[in-house]
Amino acid sequence: MTAKTLPPRPPPCWRCRIALLLIGAAVVASFVYLGIDYRALGSAESLRLMGKFVAEFFPPDMSPDFLAKAGHGALQTLAVSALGTVLAALAGAVLALPASGRAGWMPRHVARFALNFLRSVPELVWAALMVLAAGIGPFAGALALSLHTTGVLGRLFAEALENAPREPEHALTLSGANAVTAFSYASLPIVLPQWVAYTLYRWEMNIRMAAVLGFVGGGGLGQLLYFHLSIFQQQQAMTVLIAMFVLVTLVDCASARLRRGLGPAYA
Repeated sequence: MTAKTLPPRPPPCWRCRIALLLIGAAVVASFVYLGIDYRALGSAESLRLMGKFVAEFFPPDMSPDFLAKAGHGALQTLAVSALGTVLAALAGAVLALPASGRAGWMPRHVARFALNFLRSVPELVWAALMVLAAGIGPFAGALALSLHTTGVLGRLFAEALENAPREPEHALTLSGANAVTAFSYASLPIVLPQWVAYTLYRWEMNIRMAAVLGFVGGGGLGQLLYFHLSIFQQQQAMTVLIAMFVLVTLVDCASARLRRGLGPAYA
């Protein structure tokens, strides 16, 4: 291809350049506003203190009694995340039906407002509220996870319903089936694999969040970690961190394998 036949060079995207300049200016302004002394952070004294702090976490406490305690916390974290995710999946499925527009415009807007409100409040804020309402413990953590995850899964479920073809459901309705039967045999089999995949993916995220919720009284490994860090027992805290890593890794692998099995069903 000669120079004469080359396509003309597209004009520069000035909006893109201006947007990049504004983002860069905002990043620089953020660093200046925070006033972080990075020279002191990288000084020899700071590095020595950080190394001393990290060294205090080793060796982790591997005594049988504490391993049993960490295992009990891991099971509690797993139970909190599973219960919160299951409750959220059920509530999200219920709210997804009106949110997808199947019951008219008014229920659609009400359901979407409820879903937006639930997911706009972070899990830690829900956990703080649930601790006040239900007391310190894993039940408060499960409620906090279920409330936030309901907003997330409900929105995803509603979008899956909106993108699903309605022709099979209409065909059953015209054949004399009622609305519940038509939805159960036509639309639900189409979106159910995708709903399950979304639920498994959120369960992975809720495992991590369930560990964090312990810092505000949600039970599980997070509460155990907060307790030992607060009394400067770093070796015990390191054991809890290892338990968190093992638990999250196992759940991630199991969930990813299940979602890959569902892939052909909704691809």
